[in-house]
Amino acid sequence: MTNLFSIFDPSTSLMNMPMNWNSTFIGMMLLTNIYWMMNNRYATMWFIPMNILNKEFKILLNPKTNKGTTLIFISIFTLIMLNNIMGLFPYLFTSTSHLTMTLTLALPLWLSSMMFGWIKNTESMFTHLVPVGTPMVLMPFMVCIESISNLIRPGTLSVRLAANMIAGHLILTLLGNTTMNVSMNLMPIMLFTQMMLLTLETAVAIIQGYVFAVLSTLYTSEVN
Repeated sequence: MTNLFSIFDPSTSLMNMPMNWNSTFIGMMLLTNIYWMMNNRYATMWFIPMNILNKEFKILLNPKTNKGTTLIFISIFTLIMLNNIMGLFPYLFTSTSHLTMTLTLALPLWLSSMMFGWIKNTESMFTHLVPVGTPMVLMPFMVCIESISNLIRPGTLSVRLAANMIAGHLILTLLGNTTMNVSMNLMPIMLFTQMMLLTLETAVAIIQGYVFAVLSTLYTSEVN
């Protein structure tokens, strides 16, 4: 079991420096050249989905009063997606499989939006605690339920992302260890299964980054 979970071990170091966490910044270094070099196919391919995300996030947020807010969530999506995909490469550490990384992203977003909402829009935040059409008898219970749901939002965001990354990597690791011990007749089937799972994990890596960014946008839009 120690060898199985060693892919999530962040303790590998070189000269007392945690080198595993440096893989978090590899993807961001690959993106920097598209912001100062001339437009090319690589930059065009990257900016098309970013523009689509920008338009989608503007629907959830008010673009007149929150100019530039969508760039925060697009950056979060980019960071999470790149870390998820980079973790599928051999010998690269998946930082998003740890709550240290995911909770660091979710908690400041939630805390800042809650502070802004309760300071600037106090009446609106109180109205969110009681949904429209709630009977008078159920109002105290709805306040408790809505308060608990607001408090667990950063936890659900971070745990969802980390759990999905851990589950997919564990399945790939188990199949990889099993493939080494099967007969040659079953080898093509195992390789095909691993290729399909790797394709699925690539899709999950993109979807989980999108879900994290969209839910963060929705939580922020409630404050406004």
